[in-house]
Amino acid sequence: MATEDSIFGVVVGTAGHIDHGKSSLVRRLTGIDPDRLPEEKDRGLTIDLGFAPMKLPGGELVGIIDVPGHEKFIRNMVAGASGIDLVVLVVAADDSVMPQTLEHLAIMTLLGVERGVIAINKIDLVDSEMLELVEEEIRETVQGTFLEDAPMLRVSAETGDGIDALRDEVIGIIGELPSRDTEGVFRLPIQRVFSSKGHGTVITGVPVSGAVAKDDRLEILPGEHQGRVRGLQAYKVTVDRARAGHSTAINLADVNYKDLSRGMVAATPGYFTATEMLEVSLRSLSGLSQPLTHRMPIRFLQGTTEAVGRLYLLDCTSLEPGEEAVAQIRLEEPVVVAPGDRFVLRQTSPMITLGGGEILDRSRWRLKTGKDFVVESVRRKMTALDSPQDYLRSLLQDALLEIHTTEELSRRMTVTQEQVAEYLEELASAGEVTSLQGGRWLVQEGMRMAGERITGAIETVFRQDPYRVSVKALEIRDALRLEDGFLEAVYESLVAEGRLDRLRGGRLSIPDFEPPIPEAERAVLEKYRNYLAGNLFEAGRNEDLAPEFGTTEALLSKLQSLLVDRGELVRLTPDVVLLEEAILEAVRRLAAHHETSGPFSASEAKDLLGTTRKFAIPLLEHLDKQGWTRRREDRREVNHEKLAELS
Repeated sequence: MATEDSIFGVVVGTAGHIDHGKSSLVRRLTGIDPDRLPEEKDRGLTIDLGFAPMKLPGGELVGIIDVPGHEKFIRNMVAGASGIDLVVLVVAADDSVMPQTLEHLAIMTLLGVERGVIAINKIDLVDSEMLELVEEEIRETVQGTFLEDAPMLRVSAETGDGIDALRDEVIGIIGELPSRDTEGVFRLPIQRVFSSKGHGTVITGVPVSGAVAKDDRLEILPGEHQGRVRGLQAYKVTVDRARAGHSTAINLADVNYKDLSRGMVAATPGYFTATEMLEVSLRSLSGLSQPLTHRMPIRFLQGTTEAVGRLYLLDCTSLEPGEEAVAQIRLEEPVVVAPGDRFVLRQTSPMITLGGGEILDRSRWRLKTGKDFVVESVRRKMTALDSPQDYLRSLLQDALLEIHTTEELSRRMTVTQEQVAEYLEELASAGEVTSLQGGRWLVQEGMRMAGERITGAIETVFRQDPYRVSVKALEIRDALRLEDGFLEAVYESLVAEGRLDRLRGGRLSIPDFEPPIPEAERAVLEKYRNYLAGNLFEAGRNEDLAPEFGTTEALLSKLQSLLVDRGELVRLTPDVVLLEEAILEAVRRLAAHHETSGPFSASEAKDLLGTTRKFAIPLLEHLDKQGWTRRREDRREVNHEKLAELS
């Protein structure tokens, strides 16, 4: 059994026009015919992707993908190119640069391939003068592309001339490339699905991230399929573990092959979500005859996925050839992608390549063209793609006024929760985020913003009504439309900073705030407060008290509400108010009575407090609600645990 270390995690791919000899070159380099389908052998052209391993000098295997060159098979070509680290662009000496040569070069560029070799094949069919002309045309063609300075070799797949030099050149570049990162979340775009006798469901493809081992569980998306890995092969060699960059076959248990199809994705469970809306950066091809337009129909190709939809440009209404834009793609069926994935757009009819770019995010809602905050958000993600920390910042910036969880952020970034937690700890050390219990996080900028909004909303209420000194927390929530958990965290922060007071009854106030009440009204307020202190359990009605205090009933009612706002008064019913100290005094008297005489009735409480049923019943119900007393049929007893709070 081979090990994953015997397979180098780099993928080499071919590209070029139909019948320029790509498959023949792969056969020369590897000794294996990459054309596996009978119709491919019968017709002499590659229809689907072919995979073949090439042995490196150290004995490791490296995969070569042979992609189809015919225009009709561009879909399969994109599927192969999406996983390529190094491309061999094949140009036949007797044909030179042809239409699919140009299209394959454009697609490779759009998909982010950065290294390559140019192989001029079929040199046995032309003379030296023709070869020089072909070389010159190729150099002109690749000028300004990633192949501009690529080595160019003359070969013949038919005679074997130049094959050793080509192999050495490819091996040399492979040695300069880093093997793909196997840390993180496993994801494999499914290339083929079939049932193998004695084994069951088998899926194949090239993993783009992570690693998978025997007995791991994988989920298949879109859909709700999950299966256990029964066995693994990389380049037809049985292995215990396969990783990114390996052409892999996975034998899955618990999944019916009829439920799976090409274009689906096999992945570590819990990280990926299928979506129909994508935020992208987009470049249109420079050779187009017409600009790309807002809302135009498109064909979306990414990995092994192909879907139709529409293009919604966000920072312009048309995109000229060779220009860049940010956009949203809305598809007719869900796809599975991750930030940084490369894609290609083609026209629906006729089928020509329009452009391509990078996936920035899975959209949570439809985005509108020309909105500055929308464009800013998408561009921020675009510039942050190369840095996980910066990309995380961009996600947090989009939702400053929310609580974020490590789990949610790991799904957005499609990296492990451990990695996200590490990035968040770095941001916390820099003072950018604050941690809560349970893997929850707040953005400091969002907390500052929410704090200003909360105190501003309270101050607005105070300005509108000078007799108010507190505001119900529910009023603030309704005014600001922020989630309860987030508000609670901000309240705690404001209290700790001394910028907010939390009063009994879910009310909020500004510390040391004094309402701008005229001096004469302050005198009435003091008289009223003193009156209540002298009549703890039976205050008169406002309409009776107003003349006694030399004021109006309306003003006395406002002053009464002011004391309620301050927490000095408790409103038991619309007509019954008591000082907070009166309620505490009632608790003490009832507790002393309970200590000597046991549970008491409402009538006994009324007599004990020297009040009437109008005050006694609402007061007792309030004490029940607050937990000071407990009602047992028609009698009450004092809660001694609660009573300890008065000590």
